[in-house]
Amino acid sequence: MPNHIHIIWECKAKNGKEMPHASFMKFTGHEFLKELRAIDSPLLNKFKVDRNSRDHQFWQKNALPIIMYDRKILEQKLDYTHLNPLQSHWNLVTDPNDYYFSSCSFYEQGDNRFDWLTHLWM
Repeated sequence: MPNHIHIIWECKAKNGKEMPHASFMKFTGHEFLKELRAIDSPLLNKFKVDRNSRDHQFWQKNALPIIMYDRKILEQKLDYTHLNPLQSHWNLVTDPNDYYFSSCSFYEQGDNRFDWLTHLWM
């Protein structure tokens, strides 16, 4: 998506007292900052904020973590994620398998371009 992502993951263990999504946002935010500084990217300015706690912000504060406590919810969220690029306001692809940043082709066509993906049902 141009302005957001959907991720389904299994949390093996808590990172101290932090919630898993908070740890993810903190870690990836630091990695984005490190990478953008290393390559001296003008893109870094787009994430500049005027806050006491930070100079840059990559994630919205209101992330929406959803606990998937049964297979039905997991299937529904996976379908939503795969069909999201087809929504008329995005109009990114006409076939969900064609959206590069999706796991749809992994599930439906055995595409392994993201070798870190694991199948939810195995």
